[in-house]
Amino acid sequence: MFNVEFYRGTREENYTLVIKQLAALLEGEPNRIANLSNASALLNQFLDRINWVGFYLMEENELVLGPFQGLPACVRIPIGRGVCGTSAKQMETILVEDVNLFPGHIACDAASLSEIVVPLVKDGQLIGVLDIDSPEKSRFDELDQRKLEEFVEVLVRYL
Repeated sequence: MFNVEFYRGTREENYTLVIKQLAALLEGEPNRIANLSNASALLNQFLDRINWVGFYLMEENELVLGPFQGLPACVRIPIGRGVCGTSAKQMETILVEDVNLFPGHIACDAASLSEIVVPLVKDGQLIGVLDIDSPEKSRFDELDQRKLEEFVEVLVRYL
């Protein structure tokens, strides 16, 4: 599940390590774009079998593309539309085993088959979402969800 070149522990230990690496990268840096850029790069290096990882940020009641790693993506997503927009509206993580079965899925990359979206919420306000796509069905599981939510909790402290 991980780039074994850097992470040699259990999946849970590896996630704990990458969360510590995130905190070290962000410490003392107040710039939101720099922090989101490093967070997406870190996850791209950390996770295997993904084809896109990045952020959509709230702007005037819609999600707008932020820092990411992967192919060019949809620029604007209405709240409530697709996996990202639904996660933003509900302010909760959505894990989709097969995006083709998700009503209203927005296909920015036809190669994406599964997806996880974690909302970025600070002081009760939605900042945006973390979006990760995979070209494999059922790529993400409950451990990914739990640890990515912890990753986002650390990230949001610096936004």
